[in-house]
Amino acid sequence: MDFPTTCPTCGRENRAEYADSSVHDLTCVRCGARYCVLVRKQKFEVLFDLGTRALMDGYAREAVASFAAALERFFEFYVRSYALERASDTAVDVEEATAALSGTWRHVASQSERQLGMFALAYLLRQGHEPDFLTPAALGTDFRNRVIHRGELPTRTDVEAYAAQVFALIDRLLTELGGGAKQAELAQELAFARHIAALPDGVTAVFEEHPGMFRARRFGTLAPMPKPAKSAAQPTLKSSMNSARAYQQAQQQALFQRALAERGELLKGFKGGGAA
Repeated sequence: MDFPTTCPTCGRENRAEYADSSVHDLTCVRCGARYCVLVRKQKFEVLFDLGTRALMDGYAREAVASFAAALERFFEFYVRSYALERASDTAVDVEEATAALSGTWRHVASQSERQLGMFALAYLLRQGHEPDFLTPAALGTDFRNRVIHRGELPTRTDVEAYAAQVFALIDRLLTELGGGAKQAELAQELAFARHIAALPDGVTAVFEEHPGMFRARRFGTLAPMPKPAKSAAQPTLKSSMNSARAYQQAQQQALFQRALAERGELLKGFKGGGAA
């Protein structure tokens, strides 16, 4: 997926592909000016937006892969946030703490199960209770595996339900992190600063905040879901377990649709194609 950038010299729109580092060194196709776009956006946000764009464009199966990857990368973001938050309470320099964290993460970088274990421990230590949401049902594991590993072609309805499930979980954990997420964001800013310091003379640095789905909570109008009345939380179904599950799914879908309504139109600009 690419996104539009504006040349700071002549104002021409240029398209740029998202880079893993969120750093994009560009040259304007009209005037030849060099500039660097630094996107204040975490990898899990980019991946979720990729899934949202794929879903909006009708590529349901491709969307599942992006949503699943977004959840995995969010677990990494949580671990990094917690580790750097703890380090900030000590005399350890943030650069030193970031380097130590990156070195440690390399031991599990290619092993999803070990990454999940690190996340589970980080959550326990930070929140003081077990992560009860790490179940196959809560994570949509069976659906994900059927689509990604067995080649199942999902319906848009099923993918929207999965997207809503992932969105609600990440949104909940971001809310719990609160200010703790700022440490991981600071690490990104420090990486940006190192890149800017190495830029040649005459290259303009441009910082951008992109309209991702999770920005609806922080910068938009998406307020927390209101607490329901007792009667609404207990619909008449065959069992209380089914009732709770159905209500939770309805809440997840409502939260996702509200974010999509606010951010979906903005995300339409973040796809292929460019100015002539």
